[in-house]
Amino acid sequence: MLPPELETTLVAAVGPLTRVEPLGGSFGAALLRVTTRQGRFALKWAAAGRPALMVAAEAHGLRCLAATQALRVPALVAAAEASAEPAFILVEWLDGAGTRPDLARLGEQLAALHRHAAPAFGLEVDNFIGGTPQSNQWLEAWPAFFRERRLRPQVALAAESGRMPALRRHGFERLFARLDALLATDEPPALIHGDLWAGNVVAAPGATPALIDPAVSYSQREAEVAYTELFGGFGPAFYAAYQAAWPLEPGYAERRDLYNLYHLLNHLNLFGESYGMQVDQILRRY
Repeated sequence: MLPPELETTLVAAVGPLTRVEPLGGSFGAALLRVTTRQGRFALKWAAAGRPALMVAAEAHGLRCLAATQALRVPALVAAAEASAEPAFILVEWLDGAGTRPDLARLGEQLAALHRHAAPAFGLEVDNFIGGTPQSNQWLEAWPAFFRERRLRPQVALAAESGRMPALRRHGFERLFARLDALLATDEPPALIHGDLWAGNVVAAPGATPALIDPAVSYSQREAEVAYTELFGGFGPAFYAAYQAAWPLEPGYAERRDLYNLYHLLNHLNLFGESYGMQVDQILRRY
């Protein structure tokens, strides 16, 4: 089940493996639960290529989030960079014993995470959003970053796969010309998780919320909050706690769908034209 060289590395880190349980995987990386005498761990690994780069990027994102001490992420036990074959990350297994994460606490903690700022938008390395490469080359202005590092690469991918008909393309060209005015902000770049939907929030003991599968960057914090609302939302307690800790700027509700255009484009590229109608509806609004 595991490559011999990977098993040898794991044994050196956490002792002999007493049980290995496949849990599926995504975008070419395998996910397993590993048990040793030291406890249980989550293992994600990939042999080579883009999946290996994704695993390495996830390790970097977990380190970035953990360094802030603003919120909980699984402790990184061991990892091998993408240049290694296979690449892997081994983290603690978080078991909330069937409890649901405290979303009010998460709202407060997310606001604390967003207080960690940088002098520009981006990150020192590129990473992935889902299975799609995400460029994080630094830019000083948020509208330019959102246009050049977020929307434009997704538009190019959609064009390559035949999912950018003329009307949709013209809508993006019109939007790109207006972004400087639509997204002007004086707020500093904020460290964000980057892929914050309900499936990436798990419960640690004591109902402590913990975040997994990051796609971190220094971005506009509103973009993170907007994405939490895209697929059902996190509930009133989460948003009330976030707003109490750090209120969003006036006009957020008018910008929310614009931010989510990035994630809808990514879903269009990953999963197909079923997301095209939502993309087109947002383009007509702006």
